[in-house]
Amino acid sequence: MSKQKTYLFLLIFFINIFIKANAQNVFSLEKSLKYARENHYLLKSQKYNIAIAEADIITSRLRPNPSLNNQSLFSVNSSFFPENSALFDRYNRQVWWQLTKPFQMPALRKAKINYATQKQLLAQKEFEELQRNVLFEVGLKWLEVWIAKKDLEIIGIAKSNIDSLLKTNQLRLKNQIITQTDVLRTELLSNQYEIQQENAKQSYKNAILQLKFAMGTKDSINVDTEAIFDIKVNDNLDSLLANTTQERTDIAFVKKSIETAEANIMLQKKLALPTPELGFIFNPQNTVPYFGLFATVQLPFFNRNQGEIKKAYIQKEQAETTLKALETQINTEIITSFQTFLNYKKSVEKYETILKKSQKILDNVRYAYLKGGTTIIDFLEAQRSWTDTQEQYFQLLKQYRASYIKLLFVVGKL
Repeated sequence: MSKQKTYLFLLIFFINIFIKANAQNVFSLEKSLKYARENHYLLKSQKYNIAIAEADIITSRLRPNPSLNNQSLFSVNSSFFPENSALFDRYNRQVWWQLTKPFQMPALRKAKINYATQKQLLAQKEFEELQRNVLFEVGLKWLEVWIAKKDLEIIGIAKSNIDSLLKTNQLRLKNQIITQTDVLRTELLSNQYEIQQENAKQSYKNAILQLKFAMGTKDSINVDTEAIFDIKVNDNLDSLLANTTQERTDIAFVKKSIETAEANIMLQKKLALPTPELGFIFNPQNTVPYFGLFATVQLPFFNRNQGEIKKAYIQKEQAETTLKALETQINTEIITSFQTFLNYKKSVEKYETILKKSQKILDNVRYAYLKGGTTIIDFLEAQRSWTDTQEQYFQLLKQYRASYIKLLFVVGKL
């Protein structure tokens, strides 16, 4: 293989790598949400709460440690010393060795493990609810980038049209077909579009930075302006109302809160029962060994854990009240979001007809102006009207897609 072919092969190879690397940075809505699930800073931080709760399960399974106690007494009265004995001699010493262990009841240990397990599951549900809210924010940030890019494209098209007309009018002025006023008016609109274009570029850059932060990336990214409806949602209101209570993470979180409160009630009731402590005693006194048994138990005359038991019941009632309010709130959210989504969908379909008419009017007026059939004022007005119509259409399309993302959010599809 010649050097030229080798260089050509390497060039094509690196170009393909470059194209693939850049293609990976083009994000659709679904791809943005998927990326944020794995890389969002807050999600990565809060995920540790699940691991912390799992460590609590390990703690709940541990049994109480035994205790070893020693007491040594020495007589300091020398008159009691036997002949040839010293202060620390075994004839002058009494030693107390005590080995005891608290005996945790099996029901208490089971209640501890169950409560720790429920807390771990609760932490998981809490994370899922946080993730739902984070992804909703990411979806809206993605949409901000999308509309900023569309605004930039619209202004770019309008400026390109005016710049092309400006060159044509400058040539026509040399040929004395039009007056200098036509050229100045064209230049004025071109300058206006140039300022709008610079502002649109900055808005797009700002939106990109906010989306990168929301997604948790520092790499260069771009949005796919063609595909958005990657995630399907049922368009039947009754089905949405029936299925959402099974899919909403906040509902799952509150239900798990109730189960956790019930587990806590059982635990607090078990903690009200005394834990006995049993063991052995070895007590040599002046060389005379003694052996005995040790047993102790608290007498629950005053403290029977009444406060914690009552608090656990209140927490359960609080969770149950929250669940009832949330179910009512969800129904309202679904109905309003679904109706808003359908309304914007119809508006977009109607506006597409206006968009086509606006384009046709601009084409006709441009043609008529170039043929001398109308004035520059008519053309510039048609151009402004086309730009305004395009911007209004994409703002409406943004609201339509925002209502779609909101609908995904309220039905638990994000």
